[in-house]
Amino acid sequence: MNSALPSTTVLPSIQRVLKSLKVGHKFSIARPAGSGDAWWLCQLARASQQTIVVICADPLETRRLRDETRLFDTELRISLFPDWETLPYDSFSPHQDLISERLQTLHRLSQSQVDILFVPLTTALYRVTPPSFLAAYTFSFKKGERLNEQALRDQLVLANYNHVSQVTASGEFSVRGSIIDIFPMGSTVPYRIDLFDDEIDTIRSFDVDTQRSIYPVNEINLLPGREFPMDQEARHQFRARFREIFEGDPSRALPYKDVGNGINFAGIEYYLPLFFEETATIFDYIPSSSLCLSTGDLDSVMQQFWQDTQSRYNFLKVDRERPILPPEQLFLSPEQFYLQLKELARLSFDPQLTSTEITAAPDVAVLRRQEQPFMRLQQLLEQGDSQVILCADSAGRRETLLQLLQEEQLRPSQVFDKLNDFIAEPQDFGLAIAPIQKGFVLNLKEINHQHQARQAAQLIILTENDLYPGTSSMAQRRRKKQEQHSNVEAMVRDLSELREGDPVVHVQYGIGRYQGLVHMDVGDGLVEMLQLEYANQTKLYVPVSQLHVISRYSGADPESAPLHLLGSGQWDKA
Repeated sequence: MNSALPSTTVLPSIQRVLKSLKVGHKFSIARPAGSGDAWWLCQLARASQQTIVVICADPLETRRLRDETRLFDTELRISLFPDWETLPYDSFSPHQDLISERLQTLHRLSQSQVDILFVPLTTALYRVTPPSFLAAYTFSFKKGERLNEQALRDQLVLANYNHVSQVTASGEFSVRGSIIDIFPMGSTVPYRIDLFDDEIDTIRSFDVDTQRSIYPVNEINLLPGREFPMDQEARHQFRARFREIFEGDPSRALPYKDVGNGINFAGIEYYLPLFFEETATIFDYIPSSSLCLSTGDLDSVMQQFWQDTQSRYNFLKVDRERPILPPEQLFLSPEQFYLQLKELARLSFDPQLTSTEITAAPDVAVLRRQEQPFMRLQQLLEQGDSQVILCADSAGRRETLLQLLQEEQLRPSQVFDKLNDFIAEPQDFGLAIAPIQKGFVLNLKEINHQHQARQAAQLIILTENDLYPGTSSMAQRRRKKQEQHSNVEAMVRDLSELREGDPVVHVQYGIGRYQGLVHMDVGDGLVEMLQLEYANQTKLYVPVSQLHVISRYSGADPESAPLHLLGSGQWDKA
């Protein structure tokens, strides 16, 4: 049974959208069911050949759509402009990874390298650094170029990079003789520059955990380390504008003193306008030809945001040691926000409309108390007029589902590593890895007017949440991951009690036995390593600086702990 959806097919709903959209006007359309909205967005981006800007009232929905569009179309350039994840006027700064992702997204937008941009509504209200700052403080260097080490060090400090002994996070650099390690903002990996005299001999990415090289590159781009400058001119402007806005003796204000001393104090982001003559908004980075899609109740979310922000301002503005800027200087008002939207062609999902192209997945919930728990799925497959793909959240879950299905005599025609592999060559029933939230149905007769009777009438995409409604394994894993990250200190204290022969768990490689400390030369001098032994007496060496990836084995009998085999993927499936 061949697919009835050729790659060149443009959905009728998208054809209507593209014909109707005009700058300054809003067009409403039915929202596709389940995670079909993410699939539909990919089709829209492909058909329009324009940047699609998606503004979501719900921040969690923003990330879901970002993750799922990346699963449905791996070739589209998809970016998220994340929130700082702090409350207005908080006295602590955003996580460095969030700043890195924000700067990377702004840079990509300025270079016209984004096909779909996702932005939480409240994040779109924040004023941001102007494009001129990114252009002035972004630089690059190539293999073979001459490099003045001291000049580079000074430039990185001015760009708000931190000088450390060992690079582990975005916005850090270290210098050891002729070797310079840099973790650029916006990059997923750090880079090691090896100098021959004053010439760049090699540039290689390297692994933060093992400190070993991964692959060579010819050029790297360096974005600024923060969303504002900290050179002498910027600090002078900050202090001058501070004196203009706030009354009283500025020398008693902590922000004024800290910036004068070159200190990036916690919460400095909420003084961003003082660094620039004029700030920008996310709309200043978006191409004027973009299509804007909004989801959710924007009005009520903006109203609540401004109410909360004004309340926090009224409570905190009396602090003379830390005076704060009025909300109007930091955020767009609802009126200003909608004026910006009027410059774009607008689209919104109307909850009152129902899509006929992409509908809700059928009820295939497992009947736990029945003799045939997968009876509903079996009945669906017996209809024979649909192509069905069941999506597992991970490789381990796929193997578990495969075993359960086989026990019920429900054998998939083929097992896939990716959802797109099934869509390209659909079978009557397939099983793939694709952590999407909710299933949906592509009604091929509605989508393709050239549909033939011998072809499947529907392409049904099911998820684990459809099998087990009310129990989201993805959400459980996210919570577990957060708990692991928040328990780093406990893991380090446990390791201090380890004895040789004790079983331990590596977050990536699984269960092994601790065999003591060794010193190894990895090319940059001697490094103290933990020696771990795995099945078949294979060895793994972990730098002491990476203790956070090791935890103590918590099984019932440490003496008989099952050692994993390195490279086998056992731990990934666990």
